[in-house]
Parts: sequence; C-alpha cells; structure tokens
Amino acid sequence: MSAGRSIVSISQSWCTPPKYVKAVREVFGGAIALDPCSNEHSVVRAQVEYRLPENDGLRSTWNYPTIYVNPPYGADRDRGTTIKNWLRRCAHAHEEHGSEVLALVPVATNTRHWKDFVFGVADAVCFLYDTRLRFLVDGKDEGKGAPMSCAMVYWGQHVSRLEEVFSPHGAVVDVRNLQGKPIGAASHEERSLFSGNPMFNGNEGAKLRTR
Repeated sequence: MSAGRSIVSISQSWCTPPKYVKAVREVFGGAIALDPCSNEHSVVRAQVEYRLPENDGLRSTWNYPTIYVNPPYGADRDRGTTIKNWLRRCAHAHEEHGSEVLALVPVATNTRHWKDFVFGVADAVCFLYDTRLRFLVDGKDEGKGAPMSCAMVYWGQHVSRLEEVFSPHGAVVDVRNLQGKPIGAASHEERSLFSGNPMFNGNEGAKLRTR
C-alpha cells in the first residue's frame, strides 16, 4: 500500500484514504483478505498483509478471495519492478485463482500496462472524481493531492455492486465488452500507410489475452 512515489527515492508511505477503504470493503462484502503491498501505517486492515522487507508482495502467493492493491507508483530499482508488475499480478490472480481484485492506480490509458492488463482484461474501471486524490502520508492526512488522476480497476464478477458502491466517488465504466479485443491496433488505413515503412514491423497493435 505504499502508493504515490518511487519507493526507492521517497521513504514516505502513501496510503489509501479511509473513504475508499470503506468502499472497497463494501464491494468485497465486508472483508479484504489480502493487501499485498501494505505498510506499518496501513488503514486497510486486511486479514493478510505483505510488507517489505519481510514479505515481497510480488513474490508471495495471491491465492485469496478478495485482494486490494494500492501499489508503488514509481519504479523499484532494487527489485527491477514497476506498476506494470503489480497490474499483471492483479489480472493473473483473478484469472488463476478467481480472486476478486480492486487496484487504486494512476489513470494512464495510453500505457502498455493499461492495454495489457486493464482494457480487455479487467471487468470495470471507476475513474475517481478526486482529480487530486489526497493520500494519507505515513498514516496522516497531510492535505497533499496526487499530481495525477486515479482510478479503481476491478477484476471480478460483481460489477453491479461495484457500480452501486463507487458511483458516488467516480464514473464507473463496465469494460467487459472489450475483453478479447485488440486494444490500440492500427486501423486498416494506417496499416496500409505503414506497410512499406521499415520502421514498422507489422506489430501495430497488441492482442490481449482472452479468458
């Protein structure tokens, strides 16, 4: 749950505001089984918490029914990981274990990790109205807003419940219609235009995995 900045250069823990923790619990029916990136200031109070340095959440099992993830937003140079690794684990936990997963992440719809593990894979996204979401800093409300818009990404079967709970907090979009479709692929006209250009190798778009 150390969100917000590089966990290498910044020692502060950026924690989820209580109103969102409450909403996550409601979506999950009251219990958060796993918080894979927790810290000593966490207000999530998950049944199981992974904390560095004792437990690396990317190397431990995610075989739990409900998982809430507020990952580090910056790169961990010591471990060679980024937010992409956390989103991959979210998607795989749902696919492999049937876990219900919610992740609080920056809105970055143009990135590879959104195209690989959110669009075409997740079930819904809540784009939060708090455009400068105020994380708790080391467990305290410091009144500082995040420099980016944030979203709750959902992998699970209860999209209607997510919409009911999170509608007061943001715009909930059902993205199940995108599952199995190519995201970011070039149009037929663009492929024709680029076909003779050696800079392009024919992989104009990426097809996402299907379940």
